[in-house]
Amino acid sequence: MNKEEAMIVVSKLVYELTVSHSFTSDLDVLLERLFAILLDKEDLPLEDRGAIVLLNPRKRYFQVAQFGLDPVWKSDYRWQLSSFDNAIAFPDSLIKTSLLENFPTQGEQRQLLLLPLDIENNLIGYVVLFAPLDYRPSTTHLDFLSDLSRALSGLVQRALGIETLRIRELELEEARADAIQSLGVASEYRDNETGWHIMRMTNFAQAIAKALGLSPEQRDLLYMAAPMHDVGKIGISDAILLKPGKLTSDEFDTMKSHTDIGVSILKGNDTLIAAARDIAGSHHERWDGTGYPQGLAGIEIPLLARICAVADVFDALTSIRPYKKPWSVEDASNLILSESGKYFDPDVVRAFEAAMPEILRIRELYRDDIIDPKKSVTLPPLPLRATAWVNWDDNLSVGIDTIDEHHRYLFDLINDLYEVVSKKRGAREVARLIKATDAYAKVHFRSEEKMMQHYNYQGIDNQEQQHHEFEAKIREFYEELHDNPLVAQFDVLSYLRDWLIHHIRIEDAKLRSLVS
Repeated sequence: MNKEEAMIVVSKLVYELTVSHSFTSDLDVLLERLFAILLDKEDLPLEDRGAIVLLNPRKRYFQVAQFGLDPVWKSDYRWQLSSFDNAIAFPDSLIKTSLLENFPTQGEQRQLLLLPLDIENNLIGYVVLFAPLDYRPSTTHLDFLSDLSRALSGLVQRALGIETLRIRELELEEARADAIQSLGVASEYRDNETGWHIMRMTNFAQAIAKALGLSPEQRDLLYMAAPMHDVGKIGISDAILLKPGKLTSDEFDTMKSHTDIGVSILKGNDTLIAAARDIAGSHHERWDGTGYPQGLAGIEIPLLARICAVADVFDALTSIRPYKKPWSVEDASNLILSESGKYFDPDVVRAFEAAMPEILRIRELYRDDIIDPKKSVTLPPLPLRATAWVNWDDNLSVGIDTIDEHHRYLFDLINDLYEVVSKKRGAREVARLIKATDAYAKVHFRSEEKMMQHYNYQGIDNQEQQHHEFEAKIREFYEELHDNPLVAQFDVLSYLRDWLIHHIRIEDAKLRSLVS
């Protein structure tokens, strides 16, 4: 290959990679197209495998894309700093060479050709090519590889830009949703000490919507809008809202006005605002038309409001309130079933009945009361996941049923994150799941700490310190998604698995003392 041929190859490569990269930031696609061209050049003795390896802020290298190699979640191999820091640069070239020993399935030394990825004069990683030990690139090859390195740097920068933009879009959506939801949380904290009614009710509604067959988009909208169902309670006086006894007729009329207040607060044509307004204004309507405030009947009532009506009533009945004791799950379920076709949409009630295993699990995951270490919890078995990355092992049990259930759910979240990363759904979905994991970890930690405090557990200070360090680490990963979303998702995935298993085996295992 002469210099002119090399320039043509680079131009062709950039063109093909740009075209194939028009609608994706998938770096595996980039490598696939790269090798389709490189392996066609007989005078380049490269092996049919390679990787893109990027640096994280702690100067650790992560394999974020591969061709002919196992992805990081299927391999125990981790790239070492020595492979890159001890690399030898060719004179007057960007390219470096290094030796790699004990690579999986090989065992022998391999020569690496390292094509630096440079963005705005900052080295962010390498494209790694494998070559025979005795290969020494000619000047023409070095020029070609250097030009290729610059071209690949531009394409990786483009991929980073696409993923960063998606995260920014998600943040704008969540900032809008958080601002609206904070109104719902504020109203809830006035008559509910923990505020966890919103979490339970929202997740109950999600389980019902899933059983009802709603699309993922509708379920996401429901999840964001459901917390605003009682936002209008902000306008109800404490004398009525917090009254421990039964309300008078006039007081009840005032209480009912919270639906109209909610509608007046949630003005606007935005999709989220409109859904929240429907729920806030209609979740006390009845299927038979005898509800309030408008006396809507049947399908006149917005579907999301019909779902929230069942979820809200079930949690209200089974929760303690200043004016009542909690109902049993059986009694509350029977009432909802008996009101099918009267108070509630029959289809929603059937979905509620089908979702009961998940609803029971949600009640254990978001408890108001202090966890009793000796209380047995019997829940329907979880369905097996065909693509589980980390599997729950009974050896991980700490002997406290509720805590074990919390841990199983955290395993579920990690497996959800694995699916998003392995199926290349993008940094936007990674960011969403990191926030979900962080939110539930806080629920779990506070419940666990409340239990430890109540039972005078001696190791509580160490537990609290580790919990706070974990929360800080997750915040750090979320921030890193903005700077390098391509590497942060792999970094957080391995951290979550390793931290959780280690914490359960070493720290939470000591909680068995509370049982004995």
